[in-house]
Amino acid sequence: MTSRERVLTTLNHKEPDRIPIDFGAMRSTGIMAVEYNRLKAHLGHHQGETFVYDLMQQLAEPEPWILKLFSADVEQLHRLRPAFGYSILNKRAGVLPDGSPCIYPADFQPQPYKEGEALFAYGQPFAYRPESSYVFYAMVHPLSGARDTGEIDQFTFPTIDDDEFQYLSWRSKQLRESTDRAILGAFGGNVIESGQFDFGYDEFLMLMATEPLLVHHYFDRLTEHWIQCLDRYIEAVGDNIDIIQVGDDLGTQHAPVISPKMYREMVKPYHQRIYQHIKAKSKYHVFLHTCGAISELIPDLIEAGVDILNPVQTSAEGMAPESLKRSFGNDVVFWGGGCETQTTLFQGTPQDVKREAKERLGIFGAGGGYVFTQIHNILVGFPPENVVALYEAAQEC
Repeated sequence: MTSRERVLTTLNHKEPDRIPIDFGAMRSTGIMAVEYNRLKAHLGHHQGETFVYDLMQQLAEPEPWILKLFSADVEQLHRLRPAFGYSILNKRAGVLPDGSPCIYPADFQPQPYKEGEALFAYGQPFAYRPESSYVFYAMVHPLSGARDTGEIDQFTFPTIDDDEFQYLSWRSKQLRESTDRAILGAFGGNVIESGQFDFGYDEFLMLMATEPLLVHHYFDRLTEHWIQCLDRYIEAVGDNIDIIQVGDDLGTQHAPVISPKMYREMVKPYHQRIYQHIKAKSKYHVFLHTCGAISELIPDLIEAGVDILNPVQTSAEGMAPESLKRSFGNDVVFWGGGCETQTTLFQGTPQDVKREAKERLGIFGAGGGYVFTQIHNILVGFPPENVVALYEAAQEC
């Protein structure tokens, strides 16, 4: 089987020749640039470049040699401006917080700010990285304090412009012709997360409880916007991608962020409109990234149109691998859950990592419907030998 055939077989809930592997094919199965340099050094690879394509999370673009080394079956079609509006086409040499070299988008020019650095627009900081951190945090919530539908109507959502339309068309065709891997298109389409970003996390959750009509008005406008963007996106990439990635973090470590009742009343109708629009207009498999304890919501997500769930945070309450596979394995593909990043991959030995990964491969992989990767991104401080052991386990199985 080719990689693409392997992935598509498992997405159709059939067993391929081996379980497909994802190494860094989306922004929650990736590796931070500092850690990527450490991994390269551990592997004795001192050539190539570490390109930081996701500036918020400081994620590195996996190079072809490491995709081959780890038998990766998936590649990502990025948006032109994956974070903070900076194009990934123009590049410059840079230095990571640990002093190691990298390549940044050329327009990414953080300036000293307080005890760290910040990104500025019109003389004001809008994203900040403390010296003690490796990631940037948003500082501006444009709808904070808005309590009138007119303010929402005047708000301009970020859109796909002509430059991005052309880039997506060119790059998706290039990927389709140059690799036999499955192609995952990073779209977005966040609903509740968009509200948290636009209003502020705490403020938006309170508004959902106290101003539901205002929130529904916001969601209506947001969903119309996403559907318009989807039409342009689908027109641009056509049949060149296999999977489209959307996102909305719906869980905490112990429970959903909002009650299942509130989800069904206030969020699910908009998820359903977006995901069903994708299905009506394309043959893409809908990939939802949603962290945390979401087992109570999985039946609703499946009904809304989700085909694939990631990151499968098995350390969260109610997310035991056996229970997930038994209850939902016939209806949704699990993409992740291959090793605990909160504990085993960070603190365990390579033997611990292999043992856990092989156990997960056995549970999730039976009968198809599983793509292997760790739970969320590989962070700074993870032992490189553990990362190698993780992907060796997948290859050995």
